Amino acid sequence: MINLEKLNIAGAQKLIHDKEISCRELISIYQENIKKRNKDINAYLEVFNDAFEIAEQEDKEILKGRELKPLTGIPLAIKDIILIEGKISSAGSKILENYHAAYDATVIKKLRDAGAIFLGRTNMDEFAMGSSTENSAFGVTKNPYDLGRVAGGSSGGSAAAVAMQGCLAALGSDTGGSIRQPASFCGVVGLKPTYGAISRFGLIAMASSLDQIGPITKSVEDAEIVFNIIKGKDLNDSTSVESKSQISNLKSQKLRIGLLKYDRKWVDKKVNDAIDLSIRILRRLGHQIEEIEMPHLEYSLACYYIIMPAEVSANLARFDGVKYGLSVEGKNLLEDYMKTRAEGFGREVKRRIMLGTYVLSAGYYDEYYGRANKVRTLIKKDFEETFKNFDLILSPTAPTSAFKIGEKTEDPLQMYLSDIFTVSVNLAGLPAISIPVPASELPIGVQFIAPWFREDLLFELGKQYEKAPRS
Repeated sequence: MINLEKLNIAGAQKLIHDKEISCRELISIYQENIKKRNKDINAYLEVFNDAFEIAEQEDKEILKGRELKPLTGIPLAIKDIILIEGKISSAGSKILENYHAAYDATVIKKLRDAGAIFLGRTNMDEFAMGSSTENSAFGVTKNPYDLGRVAGGSSGGSAAAVAMQGCLAALGSDTGGSIRQPASFCGVVGLKPTYGAISRFGLIAMASSLDQIGPITKSVEDAEIVFNIIKGKDLNDSTSVESKSQISNLKSQKLRIGLLKYDRKWVDKKVNDAIDLSIRILRRLGHQIEEIEMPHLEYSLACYYIIMPAEVSANLARFDGVKYGLSVEGKNLLEDYMKTRAEGFGREVKRRIMLGTYVLSAGYYDEYYGRANKVRTLIKKDFEETFKNFDLILSPTAPTSAFKIGEKTEDPLQMYLSDIFTVSVNLAGLPAISIPVPASELPIGVQFIAPWFREDLLFELGKQYEKAPRS
């Protein structure tokens, strides 16, 4: 019997290579587990019915003697904001409830070419706007560790799917922490790559200068495998670049790691304890830890919640009931437009559209949006200066562990504070990873931030961290 909790991508590939299991059998095991657990957790919005057919085709090719591809037979879950040709891509919204994608996102094409099999699409906060998946039009995703708590957001469905052994790995998107925070809440690994390292072609846009696709996995090694398959320049995305591969020999290299100074009284004690444990682990590994301050980082959250809604209001203008998605008839074209958006968008989406429209309006553009972009430049410079003296930065991923369902829904500001440690990374376009810390009750993640295009540092240190003794 396969232990799904301990199974990783390399282990699954070996089982398939050694003919100990077929691709179809592996898919069947995961689909059975989804049937058992998804009704309580709501990680998947849809389980695809063609996964068996694709797995059988892979098995036939293997029997013919074809060598295994990097992800042959590996079952993946995909956030409902990434286009898969012919499948519904609703972005967790009623306005796109019946929209079928006309083409594959670049990351989907790369994963498909690598032999991956897509099990289904996962739940999310509507248009990726939220930190708990409570903003989904299709119900909240519950935390596999405690069904009374959230899975995080906006990629809560993907994180929960991995945590409940409903797939071997998943894709999410991260605009202000939407991969890392749910990974922290669900006890899995979440990677937010450098902006431009992975194509966004086929990702339904929320805030185009901040969005980034990335993997959610059970281990750092699996995150590295998926990242290396989906990274690279894409002619369909002018912001994507071909990054040079860099490999760090950390066995002989001791790193200088900057511990981000923060006010501990505003962070849960168990999160503070997890950071203290991480510091001890890293020091035992021989790395140097020093506390650091960055003068403009305190403005990150305010800066983010001006820039992000402004881009949201521009990107979501296309959903007008004319081109695609929901269409509600009114007395005239303007009423069609207004009724469609009123019925199709949820409360949080409307809130952010209104905020964004306000900060971009005449008389306020320079005062809000223009000033926020200047602060964004200062935050990026803070990171540049820090990385002159430090190899990596260490911080909590989130100020709390998973909170109770409904606990913060009536207080948007408290919900936004869930992103306090993650949004600066998106503003600066940096890569960062959340890795689980041993916790007595609910999962807690620690965040490592690296210089631009130095995902290799995150992977190498992350693998060291995972294997280190926890006592």
